[in-house]
Amino acid sequence: MKFRIPVTAIIASLALLASCSEGAMEISREELKDKIAGAWLGQMVGNIYGLEYENKFIEAAGEPPFVFNKAMRKMSAVDGAFSDDDTDVEYLYLLMMEKYGVDPTYAQIREGWMYHIRDRVWLANRATLGLMHYGLTPPFTGDMRYNPHWFQIDPQLINEIWSYTAPGMPAYAAGISEWAARITSDSWATSPTVVYGAMYSEAFFEKDIKTLVEHSKKYLPKGDRFRTIIDECLSLYKRYPDDWHAARQYIADKYYVNEADATKTIWNADLNGAMGILALLYGNGDIDKTLLIGCALGFDADNQTATICGLLGVVNGASAVPTDRSMPFEHWTKPFNDRYINVTRYDMPDASIEDIIERTVVLAEKIIVKNGGESFERDGQTWYRINPKAAFHAPLEFCVGPNPRIVVGEETDYDFACVTNRCYQWSLVGGTLPEGLSFKDGRLYGKALKTGDYKITLRLSDGVKSIDKEFDLVVRGRNIAPENAEILSLVKETNFEVLDSCWTTVAHSFYAPNVDVICDGVYDGPGASFYSLADKYIGPKEDYFGYRWAEPVTVDMLSFHFGCLEEFGGWYSTMRVEALDADGNWVEVPATISPARPESDAVFIQPHSSEFLFRFAEPVTTTAIRVIGDDAVLVHWNKYTKNVSSFISVSEIEVYSAR
Repeated sequence: MKFRIPVTAIIASLALLASCSEGAMEISREELKDKIAGAWLGQMVGNIYGLEYENKFIEAAGEPPFVFNKAMRKMSAVDGAFSDDDTDVEYLYLLMMEKYGVDPTYAQIREGWMYHIRDRVWLANRATLGLMHYGLTPPFTGDMRYNPHWFQIDPQLINEIWSYTAPGMPAYAAGISEWAARITSDSWATSPTVVYGAMYSEAFFEKDIKTLVEHSKKYLPKGDRFRTIIDECLSLYKRYPDDWHAARQYIADKYYVNEADATKTIWNADLNGAMGILALLYGNGDIDKTLLIGCALGFDADNQTATICGLLGVVNGASAVPTDRSMPFEHWTKPFNDRYINVTRYDMPDASIEDIIERTVVLAEKIIVKNGGESFERDGQTWYRINPKAAFHAPLEFCVGPNPRIVVGEETDYDFACVTNRCYQWSLVGGTLPEGLSFKDGRLYGKALKTGDYKITLRLSDGVKSIDKEFDLVVRGRNIAPENAEILSLVKETNFEVLDSCWTTVAHSFYAPNVDVICDGVYDGPGASFYSLADKYIGPKEDYFGYRWAEPVTVDMLSFHFGCLEEFGGWYSTMRVEALDADGNWVEVPATISPARPESDAVFIQPHSSEFLFRFAEPVTTTAIRVIGDDAVLVHWNKYTKNVSSFISVSEIEVYSAR
């Protein structure tokens, strides 16, 4: 397993020197609170008004003037600001920081997600939630091997709070922003979050927009894709200072029209991140102008307008947030009537916006002090002295990925380490490894010589403290699926005419044309997912997949790998293993399944690219075996997708000889 080195780790020291003064920086509590208020109010303005034009302008830019009827209706209905995914996850993170401290662990973040987020998430966020319910913790939940939406916009719209609680600490803000981005994303898709995190932090002391954009590049390594995009945006702004249409066309052509199929969507992180940069440059620091340009630039407009309007709220303070946007009704005497109404998240209380702002200031004070700064009094006011060289250090914790796949006689190369704990000391402190395997620096490698179940205890240490965790290893017998005489399935070829008429969110290149891929040894990525999609019909369907062999085989385990899933289905409602007996009858095989299957058919808890291991109560001798069950049937909101047949997405089925 390989991981991309965190961009902030590569250049942290250089970035600190380049973008921060040598001495401490000072800010009064009054000014800090005003700028944090600007962040929250600016985000709410950008989100609420941008919603009207979310995904509206794709092929061409929109043209102001714009109307905001949806915003007015929804604000009137709740008599205040309403929660949406551009602010509610940050509100959740505020609760997590209050509960666990200002540097919660990935495991604690997972707990918060699973409790409070039960619907109304999409793309990488939805895939992340499903993987959390499957048992994974970040950053595995954002890993491109398991999350097919790893490259989408999700992280840059939910993580701003980590940076506006880190005023004047851009390297810290960039580091924690990347750490948080990896909850949902991977590789270059984390870079826009890093950039906006650095800009938010520097904006407490820097007002010039172009300078903020220029400085933000320093937190990405040379050659990074989004760093190149920032240079392109700056160049386009210089070439077309009065024509954002021309700049938009260039970016849209390169990063949407001509984007590679696997990452071509209207929600691509770099595409939308670039539109935010253009809106900042052409908006010249004015929130309302920036909002309108951000809407007109199109694609996932509300997400980028929320981020950039919040950034300008930090730059210029709460007073710069237009009152005709924050107080559009005569009876409101405070921005958004001082009401933040939760309409999206489970068991998250409504709140006074002024209270949210004050609680955020308290968190910022703790982060300042914890990272080498201090609080002091001057002329009867509270001030903060900030350490601009502060750097983020990820909490010490084990990250939990899928269980290692260990097969007798096959090479094992599994990494328990992830990007946030790779540099720590790893050791095996309990249990016995399977014969033939070795462990070093978090890596399990070698060839297992015999089957069995093994418990081991690993220790992780940062040199000051250490933590232990027990892991269960299962060594499987030889996979005999490739030796089959016939692949068994109800549907053998995907009906692409039906699929192409659906509301799909996975790139076309990920689909396999026929069922043959289920024994090719490829678990994820382009061409790996077979959809048993047949005719355009909605209703119950029992789907099966398996193998027939020319001679009887004795087996004791089967693993089923789901492929990419869609909003309208792709998984089993019920699921069991059957074997063909001597009389030619299909008989259910008593088996345990791990991990446990999702508790319901709710799309939000279904994991992409996930393995479920069936362990038989006793070995079975047979000439054929299959997984069979009822397909989940979901009614989707899209008018074309509503009448699509139920189907299963499968990438691989392995059958193991008895141990």
